[in-house]
Amino acid sequence: MTDIIHLLPDAVANQIAAGEVVQRPASAVKELLENSIDAGADKIQLVVKDAGKALIQIIDNGCGMSVTDARMCFERHATSKVKKAEDLFAIRTMGFRGEAMASIAAIAQVEMKTRRHEDEIGTCISIEGAQVTNQEPVATSPGTQISIKNLFFNTPARRNFLKSNPVEMRHILDEFQRVALAHPGVFFSLHHDGVEIFNLPKGNLKQRIVHLFGNNYNERLVPVEEETTIINLKGYIGKPAFAKKTRGEQFFFVNNRFIKDPYLNHAVSSAFEELLPDDSYPLYVLFIEIDPSKIDVNVHPTKTEIKYLDEKSIYAIMKSAVKRSIGRYNIAPTLDFDQETGFSNMITQKAVEDIVPPSINFNPDFNPFVSDKSSVSGYASSPRNYDAKPSAKNWGSLYDITEQPVVEQTSIYEDETVLETKQKQYMQLHNRYIVSQIKSGLMVIDQQMAHERILYERFLVHLDDRKGASQQSLFPQTITLNANDFELAKSLLDDIKSLGFDVREFGKNTLVVEGVPVDLGSSNINETQLFEQLIEGFKNSQQELKLSKRDSLARSLAKNSAIKAGTSLGQEEMNTLIDELFACKTPNFSVSGKPVIQTITLAELDKKFEKS
Repeated sequence: MTDIIHLLPDAVANQIAAGEVVQRPASAVKELLENSIDAGADKIQLVVKDAGKALIQIIDNGCGMSVTDARMCFERHATSKVKKAEDLFAIRTMGFRGEAMASIAAIAQVEMKTRRHEDEIGTCISIEGAQVTNQEPVATSPGTQISIKNLFFNTPARRNFLKSNPVEMRHILDEFQRVALAHPGVFFSLHHDGVEIFNLPKGNLKQRIVHLFGNNYNERLVPVEEETTIINLKGYIGKPAFAKKTRGEQFFFVNNRFIKDPYLNHAVSSAFEELLPDDSYPLYVLFIEIDPSKIDVNVHPTKTEIKYLDEKSIYAIMKSAVKRSIGRYNIAPTLDFDQETGFSNMITQKAVEDIVPPSINFNPDFNPFVSDKSSVSGYASSPRNYDAKPSAKNWGSLYDITEQPVVEQTSIYEDETVLETKQKQYMQLHNRYIVSQIKSGLMVIDQQMAHERILYERFLVHLDDRKGASQQSLFPQTITLNANDFELAKSLLDDIKSLGFDVREFGKNTLVVEGVPVDLGSSNINETQLFEQLIEGFKNSQQELKLSKRDSLARSLAKNSAIKAGTSLGQEEMNTLIDELFACKTPNFSVSGKPVIQTITLAELDKKFEKS
């Protein structure tokens, strides 16, 4: 029997390694940006076409490479950052494995131009599928320029698994934002299909956050700073009032490397306890500086997970620092002690000049034992003269009060009446539930979840028919989104219009909303807040629930525009809500799958009262 184990060819081995390192265009963007940072660049330009599928180009002014280094960087495990195993625990650079360039070159057409600052001529190398096709001297600027074309051109199965351009572009934006946040002292720019998405000048961290996410973030940020013998912590947290429904604006950096850490995330979230609803997440951009020997970054292919030597202490420090910042900057809800909170603030008093001195009117003919018909109680009472001696024929008149029909009291005011209707009468319980009597007992309906179900099914019809009606706003509202959300909104614009929004692009990362769906009613609507909640809810449904675009949009708008618990409803409103609920295809369950209707039978009530 012949031997069957053999070494893989380098080209095959590189393609296999590329599956771990380069999973999508955003992975290549991350590796190239980090290489530019490690090269000491303070100006980095990123150009992508077709969401990175056709072209990813990085241009930096870093240290550049010699001819030998330029050729060597495409070899597997070729690196300038690690020489011995001990170096792994003293790493402060972004890259160190020497896998990225070899992996990218194995699955794409790559061209690199590079020149050191002290050299007059640079080097140009072209590689296709791990094979060098050209190498020659070239006149180029100091630094490095790398162009990656036709990613996964030789692995069509991998290319077929790529998502749509908007989805892939959002992943690129995520990676770009993480690197840009970690290095506010570096100029970054991003162009997609000839359109400038970002132009980020050098500055401090707060300026970088504002440039990335929008000018309105300037007032939302609260600084965090803590120095200990274990870690140094600095950064910003968002005020609780501006928390969102998704975790898209939460960033941890350890030694300037972006990481994902649920344990540390819990430390920050617990510092906000009782300040946020359960389904809201605060913004934070936090940097941890720690001795590299106390962590291990070599535990995940993407280097986004880290092991710590003293995890519990770091947790306690972070929670304490965030809590201290919340208290120091008074962003927790507080009482306003500058305002007098006496009864004068609660009761509207008449002006002093309107006060009339009390007067006493005396009526000598008044008899307290004789009363007229009461207009307040609704009961009719007969006048009786207690001074006269009752005769036998008058004894019956003493019982007139109980023999006359009782008139139902409708109001304590004479000019108010109750409209009688043949519709079923409902009762609202604590402005949260609608209660009605049924044959078997009681029916209790959650008003918020019922309205969500009604709107959800209605919005699905609009998305299918493309005929959502719009009510025009008196004053159109402009909405400025961060680049990621703006790209998402653009990709959803046709569907959003189908729901009934009258919205269009209005400049860089800006939309103008001129109308909202008629289904939302005529009450005052904050178009900006509603639209932001629509985008946030859509992202949440896509990321966590993996719903279709159609379902995610309808679900998000329904949940954010439905009447809330605590809203008082009139009888007619309750009648309409119940009628529309039972006209739904699935009236018994909310869009989240929770029950909308509960019944309490007479038998259950009898059992509560211990009746046999």
